[in-house]
Amino acid sequence: MSKTKTLINAILIDSKSLTQKRGSITIEDGLIHRINGPSKGKVIDCKNYCLAPGVIDLGVHICEPGERHKESFKSASMAAASGGVTSIVTFPNTKPVIDNPEILEFFMKRARESSKVRIWPTAAITKKVAGKEISELSFLQDAGAIAFTNGLKAVKNPKILLKALNYASSLDGLFIGHCEDYYFSKGISATSSVFATTMGLPSAPKEAELLGLERDSLLAKLSDINYHASQITTKKSFLKIKELKSLGNKITAGISIHHLLFDETDINNYRTFFKLNPPLRPTSDKLFILQNIKNDTIDTISSYHLPQDEESKRLPFEKAAFGAIGLQTLLPACLKLVKDKILDLPQLFKKISENPAKLLNIKSGILEEGYPADLVLFDPEKPFIVDRFSLLSKAKNTPFDGYKLYGEVIKTFVNGKEIYQSRNKNDT
Repeated sequence: MSKTKTLINAILIDSKSLTQKRGSITIEDGLIHRINGPSKGKVIDCKNYCLAPGVIDLGVHICEPGERHKESFKSASMAAASGGVTSIVTFPNTKPVIDNPEILEFFMKRARESSKVRIWPTAAITKKVAGKEISELSFLQDAGAIAFTNGLKAVKNPKILLKALNYASSLDGLFIGHCEDYYFSKGISATSSVFATTMGLPSAPKEAELLGLERDSLLAKLSDINYHASQITTKKSFLKIKELKSLGNKITAGISIHHLLFDETDINNYRTFFKLNPPLRPTSDKLFILQNIKNDTIDTISSYHLPQDEESKRLPFEKAAFGAIGLQTLLPACLKLVKDKILDLPQLFKKISENPAKLLNIKSGILEEGYPADLVLFDPEKPFIVDRFSLLSKAKNTPFDGYKLYGEVIKTFVNGKEIYQSRNKNDT
């Protein structure tokens, strides 16, 4: 276990009490031993920088096994640590797909060997995420799967999905759903609008998300499963989640930081780093969700980190692969919401740390005595220009390339062990 240390003169970001105030944290045996107690062991002066629970990034794609040239555990964990992410919740859409215990066990072995941050794997609810045959859910759960999902693919057959959800529900499992209508969304590149028509891109109406949400939420209610709608990106879907929550449904919802900061106009000039799944939405939808992100309708904000190589992105927009990386830029991008006074820091960390931990039923995500010392020390005011080639992920497909963001991670701790220190803050 890590040695005893005390972090003093920190601004503690407490999402439970929604406060931020100066204090100290003593770490012992990998745990938060004491908050605002006497200093013990090595003393680290935080110099009034912010100290918060480490970020828990939900829905990350790591390309081991099969596509290590896009992203490996080593590169992903380095990117995560430098971005203040201490836990990664991985999606099973690897090659081969994580749909049986043997592949999951191999995946976790590689994680233990190579990753500095915690890896929480999900498993495919259908074999090969093809939506035709249910995976061995019980065995997958026993092997360590923290939730079930079909990744970024909708299960098109509702009968198969209901059977799978009933099975997962019998295990008291969590299902993470990708809300879209399979037929509407097949082969599209953008959201239907005058803008998409002008650009000549194949598109689907934004209501395709609502159709998927309404179907999946009905099946989730029938099966009595805990259901998380992974990305809610339109006004109508947001209002539907709000309604379902008010009726007592066992449902939560998330959104990617990219859909909070970008909209369909950013695909102007056919910039493929902005080709995401779901596609970017009209400005009106983005602004509506931003105006309402403070309430409890949207529970989580994540990166949905999806590495792609240059060959996959240097194609015509219609043929280019979906996805963007985001592990290293998640916290700085989220801090733009604080800079713009949309959220304050405790409200932000509720959505990027506390709520993901609650959703996954893991003991993490808050500053509380007895909890693992997974922490991030950061300067929320430090501006920088994103240079995609300086990012630590193997893939460089970030839509933030050339953008001004705020926030520098100074130190990252996992289980009380310092796994990252900024070269610019060696004096802390």
